[in-house]
Amino acid sequence: MPSEGSPTSAPDLDILGDQVTIHPSGYIEPPSSQDGGQEKNLVEHMARFRESPLDFLREISLHVSGHGWRAYDDVIGQPIFYSGFSENMKATVLRTPMLRRRIEDLAQSRVEEEEKQGLLGGEKDKLKNRGKRKTEIESSLEEVAGHLTDGMICKMESKRFIRGAYYLCTQLLTRAYHQGIHVSSEEVLRLRSVAEQAALKKHSIIFLPCHRSHVDYVSLQLICYRLAIALPTVVAGDNLNFPGVGTFLQHAGAMWIRRSFGDDALYTTLVQSYIDTLLQNGFNFECFIEGGRSRTGKLLSPKFGILSFLLDSVISGRVDDAIICPVSTQYDKVVETESYISELLGQPKPKENLQDFLSASSVLSLKLGRVDVRFHEPWSLRGFIDGQQSRANDSTTTRLPTDLQSPQGRVRLLRTLGFKVLSEINAVSVVMPTALIGTVLLTLRGRGVGQSELIRRVEWLSDRVRNKGGRVAHFAGAPTEIVVNRGLEVLGPGLVGIVDGLPEITYYAVDRFQLSFYRNMTIHLFISEALVSAAMYTRVKQGGGPEDQRISFEDLYKQVSFLSQLFRGEFIYPTAGLLTNLETTLQGLERDRVIDVTRNAGNITSVGLHDDERRSGRENFDFYCFLVWPFIESTWLGAVSLMGLTPTNNQHFDVWLDALKTQDAAQLLGKTLYHQGDLSYFEAVNKETLKNAYLLFQEDGIILIHKSRDKKIPSSIRLAEEWRPNRDADTGNIIPEGKLWDFIETIAKSRREGKNRRDGATVSSRVLALADKVGRQLFEGAAISRDAVPVEMVSKKRRQKHAETKARL
Repeated sequence: MPSEGSPTSAPDLDILGDQVTIHPSGYIEPPSSQDGGQEKNLVEHMARFRESPLDFLREISLHVSGHGWRAYDDVIGQPIFYSGFSENMKATVLRTPMLRRRIEDLAQSRVEEEEKQGLLGGEKDKLKNRGKRKTEIESSLEEVAGHLTDGMICKMESKRFIRGAYYLCTQLLTRAYHQGIHVSSEEVLRLRSVAEQAALKKHSIIFLPCHRSHVDYVSLQLICYRLAIALPTVVAGDNLNFPGVGTFLQHAGAMWIRRSFGDDALYTTLVQSYIDTLLQNGFNFECFIEGGRSRTGKLLSPKFGILSFLLDSVISGRVDDAIICPVSTQYDKVVETESYISELLGQPKPKENLQDFLSASSVLSLKLGRVDVRFHEPWSLRGFIDGQQSRANDSTTTRLPTDLQSPQGRVRLLRTLGFKVLSEINAVSVVMPTALIGTVLLTLRGRGVGQSELIRRVEWLSDRVRNKGGRVAHFAGAPTEIVVNRGLEVLGPGLVGIVDGLPEITYYAVDRFQLSFYRNMTIHLFISEALVSAAMYTRVKQGGGPEDQRISFEDLYKQVSFLSQLFRGEFIYPTAGLLTNLETTLQGLERDRVIDVTRNAGNITSVGLHDDERRSGRENFDFYCFLVWPFIESTWLGAVSLMGLTPTNNQHFDVWLDALKTQDAAQLLGKTLYHQGDLSYFEAVNKETLKNAYLLFQEDGIILIHKSRDKKIPSSIRLAEEWRPNRDADTGNIIPEGKLWDFIETIAKSRREGKNRRDGATVSSRVLALADKVGRQLFEGAAISRDAVPVEMVSKKRRQKHAETKARL
């Protein structure tokens, strides 16, 4: 679906056997064949036993024997997959000076503690016993470190194993993603060139992909294997290390780590030592910048755990340099979306097991379209650090900490690194046809859309994506109608339905919650326009003539600033600054004739809807609003739920509530409001967005969170005193006034106006009463919990745990 005058992206790479070809730029009707003329892709469609038994057996023999490229012998990078690899790696890790010092320090601290307790004998024997005891503790810690290392490191031991693993994973993946894996030829050639230079310098390539599916692990490994690039060591949570799968993944490149390190100094140092060893020896590395999988479809905020280890390796000088390569992985359809929706609606995440792993994989012969993997131009981590140091030393940026080794400087450097990677992932991300269709269906006012209108809006959205610098997945230049039909087939009738018996084929959203996953794949491109439109909506929804709906630049800037801060944990903004970004966005909307801007002496004074936009039924303005309205609804819901945390007149103000139960109650409140018509979007009750809202409230000091060092004791929450509303002395009802109420009202200004509600009146009556009811139940539950678990019992458990820890040492 090309557009005239639009820049063309690099063609997709097509690798079949030993030949490398390029997709044609124009659309060519594929010849009819048994497979329906499917497009070629990076992953070869391998023969299957029932279709062609002889070819199936032949392919297996070629992989086992290592024929041609399957041998994986001439690899770009450091030697891997040889007998003794694991033992060599383990011995190297255990010899690192950092780990040796940590073991000595821990042993010395323990000896000093035992000496204070008088466990080393009298003065005469103390000196001799001290040395002996320290040696014993060091030996014990070395044994523990060896056991932990063996369970953590990847074990790339056998080429025959990895050949079989490649074949197995390709078979499974092509059963689910029948159109295979697509990559850009330009990006792959650039990556191979960088890999060759990195191998000569013994520098590691650190792949930092986004994370939407378990298939992410597989796709990048398959690409590296097929292109003869050394497979990276992949950081994986030990929740996937379950029988039948954990060992397989560990031998294919998985590095198992705990989900939380806590205060375990030995384990933390061990992880750092292993990462140092990998980077010092030039082994490629992979970790997901977001930590866990995104359940909402858009990028999550960066997690800084593993990133801090990588940064420390280079900034300390223990590692000379490493090459950062942000990676975007996009799907026509993500296989786990149904389970994501269940989790977002409050159902507990099931523990990983082999049965669920297989049932969620491609063995069901699903047809989920294709996977698009894109690589940003790699860059030097050392160069990034030096650039940030130079910027910090610049006299014009005195607000930046000049010492990047300081805690403040390290935090700023980490944040800059994390958001730079996210921004570059967004920059190379490909918008898939399913994301275009989902976005269109969820940004229309009507119940459904005709086929011709759907195609028109998909073409319009494709052009808008390209104009914003984004990329749209191309299908060899196929007409939009064919691409849309393919996307609808992949989404299936469970997500998009068809109304039968009408003069024109009409589509409607069946599962709006699940479709929102695909809509969120495009929102990063239009977030600036969406925030401006939501800010303008504060006046547009008041009605009246065009002049009545205009908003002053001062009010517009104020509301956009408020919304930008409100969603700072949800979205990634351009780095130019709020005022510059706002002016740039207004210029773009003015150029598109969506808005009309009034200026005085070159300065913007007011903004309103353009006459052309009004004549078109506000379809473009509404499109931008529809993108961000569910997030506004969710944050508004979170803020309203805080009103219920107001203690009753006969309760103490220092009552702490269970934080997790409080967020669950907010979700229950949202479901009630949705079914009663006071909430427009059901996806607004999703757990992820509500959690982000509560994090925002904590950062802004609206709520206080207390976290116990004991994992078995849940975090607790309460309203900060200055944000706590008052209650009526006679009725006990919450009075709608104060800082929190004003905060809610400011959010509500940009909410979508509902048919059966008016914001202020509804919230101050029915909604506020319901929030109070839910809150009272939380306080009653907290009182019962305090009575049921005496403090003495908790203290006894803590003493028992402490005694067990001492006994192990």
